[in-house]
Amino acid sequence: MHGLINRSIQCFLRETYGAAFWSQVAQAADVSPEGFETMLSYDEAITDRVIDLAARDLAKPREALLEDLGIYLATLEPLRRLLRFGGVDYVDFLHSLDDLAERAHLAVPELDLPDVHLKPLGPDRFRLVCAGRRGYRAVFAGILRAMADDYGALALIDAEEGAEAVAIELLQTRFAEGRRFDLALGGTA
Repeated sequence: MHGLINRSIQCFLRETYGAAFWSQVAQAADVSPEGFETMLSYDEAITDRVIDLAARDLAKPREALLEDLGIYLATLEPLRRLLRFGGVDYVDFLHSLDDLAERAHLAVPELDLPDVHLKPLGPDRFRLVCAGRRGYRAVFAGILRAMADDYGALALIDAEEGAEAVAIELLQTRFAEGRRFDLALGGTA
């Protein structure tokens, strides 16, 4: 697993639950208290161990923790910007997800993100299929929830049981005012 992903999990746990919680999880998982180096690779078993221990210590289902991770990731401005470049509205954003792995590779060529494919099921219904390791659907469910809020859309997002997929039902594209987004950093509207 790429260190950038592990470091993101570490930052999420530390910023959300505190440095002491991260230290406790790191020690139990046999990870250095300083955590992960962003440009190194780690065995996927270490990543799974960190997630499982954190979920256990929080008495939270693994899927719920991963969904919270997805929400956290979408609030990080560099990732939010990468996601927002996908389109002017939530539907454009959804259709841009097929290219997300390629856009991420432009920034970090060795980053191995899952292939995701959006399947339209009707005018306002979609299914996002996440090909890759277990748990990506929950992370993407969190990202999709956060980005719906970011765009001001009202959507029902459901990580499908028994499949690495997320069901999306768009109820309103302009439900609320979305967060401001400018293509240029520090630009004005």
